[in-house]
Amino acid sequence: MEKSIVTTGKTIDLAVEAALNQLGLDRDSVSVLVLAQAKSGFLGIGASPAKVQVTYEVPDPTPEAPKSALGAASRSKPKAPKAEAPKAEAPKAEPKKETPKAEPKKEAPKAEPKKEAPKAPKVYTPAAAGSVEEKIEIFLKGLLEQMGSQAVPHASKVDNTTYEVELVGEDLGYLIGRRGDTLDAIQHLCNYSVGRNVEGHIRINVDAEDYRQKREDSLRRYAQKKAQQVLKAHRRTTLEPMNAYERHVIHASLQDVDRITTYSVGSEPNRRVVIEYVR
Repeated sequence: MEKSIVTTGKTIDLAVEAALNQLGLDRDSVSVLVLAQAKSGFLGIGASPAKVQVTYEVPDPTPEAPKSALGAASRSKPKAPKAEAPKAEAPKAEPKKETPKAEPKKEAPKAEPKKEAPKAPKVYTPAAAGSVEEKIEIFLKGLLEQMGSQAVPHASKVDNTTYEVELVGEDLGYLIGRRGDTLDAIQHLCNYSVGRNVEGHIRINVDAEDYRQKREDSLRRYAQKKAQQVLKAHRRTTLEPMNAYERHVIHASLQDVDRITTYSVGSEPNRRVVIEYVR
């Protein structure tokens, strides 16, 4: 059974967050319908908060089994006491001779759990002098130093136009940012700065702690879960804002699901994917 609540906030994200805090649920467990965008007004006059409707699933109540009137009536009648027959005294058994107790078996010592061997550190090939990989690493080292990070970039060539970069170090969470927004900004700056200084078009993918793969797997599971909710309710749902790559993952994950279609609405950076039931 579905229930919904309406909450407000200065932004859509804050309104959704208020609903999640009130319900004690995570973002993947609800669907969001935007009722009104936030308006700033003029000099504070006419300002209004963003309003959203958050829908969530609750278990259906289980009906109680009706009590039988006949059964209740029969239980209310006192039962007549049964006449007890005189018990015949059984002959006393002779005392049993005690048999010597067997010595308790000694438990075999438990085998100690096997310790996993520590993973060998990944070895990176140094970038060749004058190569595109070296240019990528030089740019990112300078950028990361400006951000106060000790992370080290390692670039490698995937094909003629694609390069992968892995940021290695400690405390990489703030370089990833909320839903990868900081990592996306680093990647965008790297593509712009290095791309204009090399011949031809290249694409540079920047990652840290395998965030991109983990996020992609999470988006696929999220898309399938939302699609099942749409199929069950025969309606559509609108997901939270995503960048172009994340929207592509959602579309690709659901392209072969029967009676489901997906499309994007809105403008950047608030462009969203709609999952709709097809009759």
